[in-house]
Amino acid sequence: MSDITHSTAPLHAATGQREQWATRAVFLVAGLAMAAWAPLVPFAKARVGVEDGALGLLLLCLGLGSIIAMPITGILASRFGCRAVIVASSIAVAIVLPFLAIVDTVAGLAIALALFGASVGTVDVAMNIQAVMVEKDSGRTMMPGFHGLFSLGGIVGAGGVSLILAAGMAPLAATLVISAMLVGLLVFSFPGLLPYGNQEAGDTPLFVVPKGIVIFIGLLCFLVFLGEGAILDWSALFLIGTHQVDPAQAGFGYTMFAIAMTLGRLTGDVIVRTLGGMKVVVGGGLVAAAGFLLAVFAPAQPLAFAGFLLVGIGASNIVPVLFTAAGNQTRMPPSLAIAAITTLGYAGILAGPAAIGFVAQHWSLGIAFVLVAAGLLFVAVSWPIARRR
Repeated sequence: MSDITHSTAPLHAATGQREQWATRAVFLVAGLAMAAWAPLVPFAKARVGVEDGALGLLLLCLGLGSIIAMPITGILASRFGCRAVIVASSIAVAIVLPFLAIVDTVAGLAIALALFGASVGTVDVAMNIQAVMVEKDSGRTMMPGFHGLFSLGGIVGAGGVSLILAAGMAPLAATLVISAMLVGLLVFSFPGLLPYGNQEAGDTPLFVVPKGIVIFIGLLCFLVFLGEGAILDWSALFLIGTHQVDPAQAGFGYTMFAIAMTLGRLTGDVIVRTLGGMKVVVGGGLVAAAGFLLAVFAPAQPLAFAGFLLVGIGASNIVPVLFTAAGNQTRMPPSLAIAAITTLGYAGILAGPAAIGFVAQHWSLGIAFVLVAAGLLFVAVSWPIARRR
């Protein structure tokens, strides 16, 4: 398929502070919603009465819902605008979330998780489409900060629900609190949500087969997300099995990673403006790979924890830079490119845990983490070559 050519004359007035704050609020919405589910998992498992294997299949429904919805979101945003898509999907999230706290059948939970995943996935793509346009209009780096709000929302969502549950409130009450927060943030952001999904004039097709640099950016996002998923799902088991960390403390590995990731993204606008996107991807990939290797070969427990801290620091701003690159490429409309790379990236989160589990079963978790490090090294080495093409 030949390259798409379309006029770069703007169809809409430039965005400003109102749209920037709205974008931050929507990223916070997505982070809050996604993380709110994590503390509810044990309650859902007990309520429907399934074993670990069946629970794994149920959790797959969430990822499949997202993967199915994400490619469609680029088309919807192009036709109806970011505002309509974000509002509809955010309201859907707020409605579906409480059902995750009350459904008591396997079929009901599977449907609720699929709808929840589709709604959150739609918000995720649409907010990144808006973020690309807002960043372009600002003339400065903003994408890392937007993603930092998503990470901050994750900490607030998971921590907030955990605190509510620890206070003795029911899971349903916790989800209703989060849903109310989501609606409040949506009302705040509404005036700054963009009523369009493409910024350039010209005929924008509703669908384009991704190819070239877009596919490559998606592959790099896949590898980075795979690394993030590896720490989320396997770091605690790795620390217990390889470094004999007490099970009560093994969760601190992911905590170190999450804190570093959040702080890295919240300061990422300055970092990317100072160093440039190329150095952030190359240096970040090298640091993240070194973090995984340190965690695997560390002679002492503190160094293993430090390894996960390095992964968070290194990986924090790679994906935001890649999203900016996807928005700036000219091979396909930015809205469709963002949908494509988001889908490919989330496939890493979806397929990553299973792939790592396969390697761990046949060899070891340490070898699986070394392979993840190799993938991050590929990100660092290949990006300069790809950008020159």
